[in-house]
Amino acid sequence: MLQAQQPAAEANGGLAGRVEGNMYLSATGAFKVEVPVLAEFGGIVTDTDTAVTFHDNLSVHDSIAAVKMDATLRWEEETRGRKEFLIWFFTNYVQADFQEAHPGTKVESAKYLPSTQEGALLAYLLIPGGSMFMDRVIVATGEEPPVAKRGNLLFVKNEYVYIVSIELAERVLDRSTWDKKPAEEDDVLRKRLMDLVTKIQFTAPTPTAKDASK
Repeated sequence: MLQAQQPAAEANGGLAGRVEGNMYLSATGAFKVEVPVLAEFGGIVTDTDTAVTFHDNLSVHDSIAAVKMDATLRWEEETRGRKEFLIWFFTNYVQADFQEAHPGTKVESAKYLPSTQEGALLAYLLIPGGSMFMDRVIVATGEEPPVAKRGNLLFVKNEYVYIVSIELAERVLDRSTWDKKPAEEDDVLRKRLMDLVTKIQFTAPTPTAKDASK
């Protein structure tokens, strides 16, 4: 008899959100998502109040962040428009964080997708030495560490800015045989990002008294 597949384990210290069956529920209640990793493959779920990461011993390192829009972020979106707001947010928060942790990080390419989630920014980052799988990589003396590549999809939903991010693990783990061109890598990451987004269930905002009076 086949044994039931076990959901991923929580990291030591517990979670800000929670896992129920095969679903992760965010700490803010903004979303829930099917857990994309399994315990038998070393799957681990870690999170904070605003983000969750799924990681395993195979090739998965996926993260979903949901940042509540305060008055400043709402004003930035209203004045800039959706496209320019997402570019501004990505540059000042997402890219800046990676550059601080891994100097030399740069945007390989980016594209605005007007028909995805009412407007989404798809951006690919090249991150020197920034792979989340470096513990499985052997780097010879004098050799430069591999350059990781992450696909990032940003969009706004229910007054949250979502940042869905996936590393292209094969680029690092199979680098001796990996021969895909940048556009081919983009296609792989884009498909994985879109697949992950389809698994997210967004929680509708609670109607306010003002909404109810309309």
